Amino acid sequence: MTIRTIMLSLLLIGAATAAQAGGTKEQQDACRRDVRRFCYRLPKDAGDNAYLACLQAHRHRLSRACRKVLEDNGV
Repeated sequence: MTIRTIMLSLLLIGAATAAQAGGTKEQQDACRRDVRRFCYRLPKDAGDNAYLACLQAHRHRLSRACRKVLEDNGV
């Protein structure tokens, strides 16, 4: 699973299913609240890097599950 796939999944949360987004439901579920909590000001077309940067900027405040998704994927 690549970071790009995870970020695409996060970008499409709420509008796509796990199959459409390319990430697993578990990965989406792990970071859904964190993306909504910390990255809500990003425009939907901000791109993968913007969402990844947002999550990294708030890494110390992320849920344990979302932090694990990032760590498991080398971020």
